Amino acid sequence: MRVRLVAAGAAVLTVLAGLGVRAFADGALAKYAGDALYTVLFCALAAVIAPGARPVVRAGAALAFSWAVELLQLTGLPADLSRHSTVARLVLGSTFNAPDLFWYAVGAGFAWAVSAMAGSATTSAGCAPRTSASR
Repeated sequence: MRVRLVAAGAAVLTVLAGLGVRAFADGALAKYAGDALYTVLFCALAAVIAPGARPVVRAGAALAFSWAVELLQLTGLPADLSRHSTVARLVLGSTFNAPDLFWYAVGAGFAWAVSAMAGSATTSAGCAPRTSASR
């Protein structure tokens, strides 16, 4: 339960960071920071859904989802949906942009690193559940 609560808090903080970047920055900085944070958000949501999954698995799933959404934009479907729904525009975007693929990977790498470090800090502090091998 603790992992889910921390992950949900991270998701909220990620959304706030994204809104903050959009409010106080513009241009490429805001766009690509938003792309990275998009994947960070999905990493946090993956931790809420599957708290026992390894950080690399959650980051990989979030990256795959982000890339799939970006590649879906090549079909024009997200653009059509985005014209009719703000939620669709926020989740699916509208137009394909190849550099976004790189920035999604940056976000996944960042989220993986933070999650992995948090896990190792928890383990070294004696807070992680013991496995049969560590008893």
